[in-house]
Amino acid sequence: MNPETSETYINHPTWGLLYRICMVDENQDLFTTLYAQRLFFLVVNDIKAIKFQPIGRTEARMLLENRLRTLRRNGQSQEYDQLQSVFQRTFQ
Repeated sequence: MNPETSETYINHPTWGLLYRICMVDENQDLFTTLYAQRLFFLVVNDIKAIKFQPIGRTEARMLLENRLRTLRRNGQSQEYDQLQSVFQRTFQ
């Protein structure tokens, strides 16, 4: 299954269910609160534990824009189109 198209959820100890927006790096993903999509987290998954790093809306937007550029550069048009739709729903 393609990691860009599968829906992934994770439970944050304080904020409840988070929704995965996209992969940022090999062990990093961008998540947001499921319903309001107002709080954003960089989730780092290493061997020892999962770490939640709260980030601002502007930083989350930049991370998503960077991911879109990478997908476009790599010619991954289907994943790009899907993530572009997520970007518009989340930030526009």
